[in-house]
Amino acid sequence: MTRASECPSPASLAPLTRRGLLCRAACMAGAAAMAGCGKAELCPLVPGRAIRPVARCGPGSKVRPLVKAAFVRRKGPYGLRWPGAVYDGEAARCTYSVKIAETAAALGLKLDLRPEPIYSDAEADAWLADATAAGADGLFVALLDRQQHAWPTAGKAIDSGIRTIVFSPVGTSFTTNTAAPSRKTGGVIYSTDDFSQAAYGLKMLGAAARMRAARVVVIRGNQRAESEFPVLGIRLRTIPAATFADIYKTTAETDEMQAIADEHLRGARKVIGAARQDVINGARSYIVARQIMEQEEADGITMDCLGALGPTKLALPCLAWSRMNDEGVPAACEADLGAAASHVAVQYLFDRPGFQQDPVAETSRQAIIGSHCSCPTRLSGFGKPPEPYLIRHHHAERDATVQTIWREGQPVTSVDVEADAKAGKVRMIIQAGRVLENVSVPPSGGCVVAVMVKFDGAGDVLVNPGFHQIFFYGNYKQHLVDFCRLMNIEAVLA
Repeated sequence: MTRASECPSPASLAPLTRRGLLCRAACMAGAAAMAGCGKAELCPLVPGRAIRPVARCGPGSKVRPLVKAAFVRRKGPYGLRWPGAVYDGEAARCTYSVKIAETAAALGLKLDLRPEPIYSDAEADAWLADATAAGADGLFVALLDRQQHAWPTAGKAIDSGIRTIVFSPVGTSFTTNTAAPSRKTGGVIYSTDDFSQAAYGLKMLGAAARMRAARVVVIRGNQRAESEFPVLGIRLRTIPAATFADIYKTTAETDEMQAIADEHLRGARKVIGAARQDVINGARSYIVARQIMEQEEADGITMDCLGALGPTKLALPCLAWSRMNDEGVPAACEADLGAAASHVAVQYLFDRPGFQQDPVAETSRQAIIGSHCSCPTRLSGFGKPPEPYLIRHHHAERDATVQTIWREGQPVTSVDVEADAKAGKVRMIIQAGRVLENVSVPPSGGCVVAVMVKFDGAGDVLVNPGFHQIFFYGNYKQHLVDFCRLMNIEAVLA
C-alpha cells in the first residue's frame, strides 16, 4: 500500500485583435497580479513595446496566506463501520495530499499540511491551538473517516474563529453529519469526490486573506484619510480629487501613450466618433492612474470621476479603467466603495474582470440592461482572448471609451456588495442569468455599453435590488453564496 510520505510533491505581447491574443507577459494578472510590484520594483517594459502594464502594488499583492491543513481519521483499520474496509484511506490520503499541495502552490498559499492525520480529540485540540497561535488565515480539514472524533474535529475547526473548509469525500459523511455544521458561518463543507470544489475552498481562503490586506485608493473630496471596508477588511486610502487632475496636467504625451492608443485602435472592430487623440488622452489617464497606484502602494483604484473631471476638458478615465480591469487591477467608477469591493471580490475569486453598471429595467422582456461607459474586454478571464469591441465616445459625446460586445446566450452573474459601516455588516446581492443582447445606443439613450440580461427567477425588474452591480461571465451564484457563508456576509438571492 502506498504511504502518504511516499507521495510525489506536488508570453510575449501579441497584437490586440478581436480574434484573440495571448496573455500579457510578466505583470498582467494571474500569478503576476498576486505578486504585484513594489514601489521601487516597477514591472518591466514588455519586450519590443514601450508599454508597461499596471499591476497591484499594495499590501494585498504581497500577502502569502497561511493555510493549516490536516487529514482526520481513527487510527487502525476501518473495519465494518463507514467508510468501511473497502475504502483505501492511505491511497486517498496520498492522492489528496498531492492535490492539496499542487492547488496551494498554484494559488500562492503557504501550506502547512500536518505530516500525520489527526487521530484523536486531543490531537485535534492541539492542532487548532497551534493554528491560532500561528495566526493562520485558514484551515483545511480533509476527512478520511465518519467515526469518533472526525466530525467533532470539523465542528471545532469551524468554531475556532479561523475560516475553515471541510472536505468530506464520499463515504466520510451522512447528511446527519453535515446538516448541523453546514448552518454555521465561518466554514464551508464540500461533501464530494470532486476536488475542484475543495480547490475553490482553498481559493476562497487565499482571496479572503488578500482582500483583508488589499488597499484601494479612493480619489475624492479634498482630504486624505484612512478607513476600512467592513467585514472584508479592504483598506481604503482617500486622497484629494485634485490629485488626478494635477498629475494629468503635468504629464506630457509619450511614446507609451501612443502605443497604448494604437493597440486599442488596431484591435477595435470599428471606431465611431472618437479621434486618435481622444484615445491617446485616455491612455494618459491610464498612465496617471498607474502613477497614483504606485505612489500610494495600492491594489485597486476608484475615483469620483464626474465630480473631479466632469467640469474640465481632461479625459475621463473610462478607457483607463477598462484596461486596468483587463489587467487584473480593480478599477471602480464614481468612488463607489461597494462597487470597488465587488470588483475586488470578482477578480480575487474568479480571475476575471467585471462590468460595473447602472441597472435599467426592460419590462417587455423582464430583463435588466446594464448601462455604463467603462467595460473590460477580457470577460472570459485574464489572459483569455478579448471580446470584440468598438472605440467610440462616452455617452456625453466626449473622450474615448471601449464598447465591449457581450456574447449572446452567455451565462453571467451579478454581484453587488453593500456595507452598513455603522453596524459593521455587509450583504451581497447575487443573481445569475444569461445575456439576451447588446442594446444599440443610439437609437436608445444611455451609456454606450448596454448589455441586456435575463436573470433566473427574476421578479419585478422595476425594483431590481442594488445599484452599480458587477456583471461578469459565468454562473457563480453558488460560489458566491459559499463565500458569504465563509465570511459571515448576508447573501441576498435576487
